[in-house]
Amino acid sequence: MQAMIFAAGLGTRLKPLTDDRPKALVEVGGKTLLEHLLLRLRAVGTDLVVINIHHFGDQVIDFLEKNNNFGMNIKISDERDELLDTGGGLKHALHLLHPEEPVLIHNVDIVSEIDLLDMWNSAQDLSEATLCVSQRESQRYLLWDYDHLMGWENSKTGEKRGPILGKDVHNYLSKQAFNGIAVIKPTLLSIISNYPSKVFSIIDFYLTVCGQHWIQPYLVRLGETHWVDCGKVGALAEAEKILAGHNYQQLL
Repeated sequence: MQAMIFAAGLGTRLKPLTDDRPKALVEVGGKTLLEHLLLRLRAVGTDLVVINIHHFGDQVIDFLEKNNNFGMNIKISDERDELLDTGGGLKHALHLLHPEEPVLIHNVDIVSEIDLLDMWNSAQDLSEATLCVSQRESQRYLLWDYDHLMGWENSKTGEKRGPILGKDVHNYLSKQAFNGIAVIKPTLLSIISNYPSKVFSIIDFYLTVCGQHWIQPYLVRLGETHWVDCGKVGALAEAEKILAGHNYQQLL
């Protein structure tokens, strides 16, 4: 298994904690967010991890060197000159990944009990990408026709994007919030390498190709499985409870 960790964000919502460090090195329960995620990836047999860096990127490099890369094969995708967003970040890092193998994509600020190995195995079918989603309250939703991505909606503004055919089709689409974890197969990795933009969101890329390529959901039932976005300071206490719990220790 190979993985890419999106860790280049500015961490604006985590201020003032990110005034002097990247969000990847914000600590929860005595360990950094990056360390928690690397330990999880190591536990499920990940043999290559690519991490993109931007904000205080040198600190991430120093942290990994100090900890001997936690015994893992880790490569750095350097975006210190320009922040490329998630889609652009993946495109920029492709030369560091094995081009003929799927890649697990994981935001560094997501803490969960989601079974990454089960998701990885579930993604090894005909679909070209599998996105981890849940039925939770959000302003932004991915829209699904059963197991096929059809579009995106901002529930606050009413904006819709993607190959949605009209109001009648929209009415029966399932709304799921994206959980910041995905598995992408080589077919789409090849397409993203030729994507015309340099800076772009991975969600925009999915919406561009979903009319011709099968992108399916990996549905997680929250309540049974805990998940938290650590993008805000107030969420760190909730994340600490997850990381201290018995279920998380099983995942290690």
